[in-house]
Amino acid sequence: MSGGDTLSSATAADASAICAQIAFVFSAPSAHPLARSVLVSELAAAASRGGRVFVHGVGREGLMMRALCMRLAHLGLPAHCVGDVTAPPALSGDLLVASAGPGAFSTVDAICGVARGAGARVLLLTARPEGDFPGRQADVVAHLPAQTMADDEDCGAAAAQGSSQAKLPMGSLYEGAMFVLFEMVVLELARVLGQSPAQMRSRHTNLE
Repeated sequence: MSGGDTLSSATAADASAICAQIAFVFSAPSAHPLARSVLVSELAAAASRGGRVFVHGVGREGLMMRALCMRLAHLGLPAHCVGDVTAPPALSGDLLVASAGPGAFSTVDAICGVARGAGARVLLLTARPEGDFPGRQADVVAHLPAQTMADDEDCGAAAAQGSSQAKLPMGSLYEGAMFVLFEMVVLELARVLGQSPAQMRSRHTNLE
């Protein structure tokens, strides 16, 4: 086997292991409702009442939230990323979808507090739904049971001892699972809202 073939085989093996880890997140047992169902239900309800959708996250979680926001706009929803200069004020009837994988971030906490104070509904996506922050600042919690930076050191130690538990470092598993979760949500939400791929494509920017 040539060096190129060996590298290709190793790359395929790594990709397969990472995808398997992400897939396992969605089969892990949870005492909470499925994150997919919670997100679809809340987003559809916001659309039904004519509310706007705001999304927020920090770091790489924030990038995944921006990707979701783009697809929500493609579905015809008035979706905005918190912090964008064109984002309007959050009001009663609106929905904030925020992510705090490790359970809490001070900035996410503050944004959720402002949204709730304005009368908006808050959905928090997190890997740690039992903490103080979700119960205090969220109207509804979507549980995504994936490794985050809050527990990556323990998983890293297990991997060093030969376990395949932590193929991805830090919060990468949670962030990768976010992307997959949001793609599933968009597919289901498109069916709920009666939006075709052609309709979604028609809303994509031409300024590229």
